[in-house]
Amino acid sequence: MTSAPTIATPTQHPAVERIRTLWPAWGWSLVGTLVVLVAVIGVSGGSPLQPLSHALTLVPYLVLVAIGQMLVITLGPGNIDVSVGTNVSMASYASVAVGAAAGPGAGLAAAVGAGLAAAACSVIAILVLRIPPIIATLATSLIVSSATLMLADANRSGAPAELRSFVNARVLGVPLTAVLVAILTVAVVIVLRRTRFGLAVVATGQNSVAAAKAGLPTRTVTGVTYLISGALAGLAGGLLAAFISPSTSLGTSYLLDSVAVVVIGGTLIAGGRPVPVGVWTGALFFVLLSGLLNLLGLSVGAQNILKGLLVVLVVVISSAATGTGRSTVRRLRASLTLPGTTTKQRNNTDG
Repeated sequence: MTSAPTIATPTQHPAVERIRTLWPAWGWSLVGTLVVLVAVIGVSGGSPLQPLSHALTLVPYLVLVAIGQMLVITLGPGNIDVSVGTNVSMASYASVAVGAAAGPGAGLAAAVGAGLAAAACSVIAILVLRIPPIIATLATSLIVSSATLMLADANRSGAPAELRSFVNARVLGVPLTAVLVAILTVAVVIVLRRTRFGLAVVATGQNSVAAAKAGLPTRTVTGVTYLISGALAGLAGGLLAAFISPSTSLGTSYLLDSVAVVVIGGTLIAGGRPVPVGVWTGALFFVLLSGLLNLLGLSVGAQNILKGLLVVLVVVISSAATGTGRSTVRRLRASLTLPGTTTKQRNNTDG
């Protein structure tokens, strides 16, 4: 009895494989960031540090939202939190409403609590009602949007002066918020690498069935991850309420931007490989790119088109360099191949 021939997997030269191992997943987003930074300096003609300093005042808020999105995406295919944008907007109003009466600390706590409450709705829909995550978080987004409008009608106050001073504070010329969010990012790296929860998040994203059979509480891990995403989006909204001002559209751009930043930074959209450092390089790339396009005087529509093309370019280059694109194609071909089907049979079928 002759066994079915197997498909030969193309091997790479050892030097190529060694480069792929040494080159970090966030390396190409860093290259893109440096290229855009040089372009901004060339167009503006100002101090080299000025565009970077300006970017660091905006990046921390995007990084906060993107870290939560990164953790959710790491859970595997189908996991994405589309409610983060509306959570940001709702949390901004919750922060100023409570902060005006009880102080800035209570205001930020209320913003985090609002994000947690919204995320809890998604968790119940995902784990109890077994609704697909993207649908569950979309439904949550609609609920949160309505709540935001009610909060906007009931509250017209601004953020406390103490909180405004906090978000505008600098340490050695670097925004304090950037320093604190960087510390948070380091904490996330440690959690993902050294704790049972972090390892469970990665294992769930790599193979949820195998992780469950190994005794990992995948359902609990999923619920906690979505709660973390909601809390971080809420915190970002509370801080943005003081940095800019509360608005029903404050978080509109954060949904697509957070997903783009996560993917550009090297996190696998298929799950199983989070890259916290890449969230920073991806966010810097995106913020600097927006500044460059504004300097060039491009319209909003043209900016969105160019951003999309550049994002695709960065992702394609990264996939080609790391081999993730080819491995994804091989997995797709394998999933479409019936067990025991020979190469000749497949060719006859395709032809």
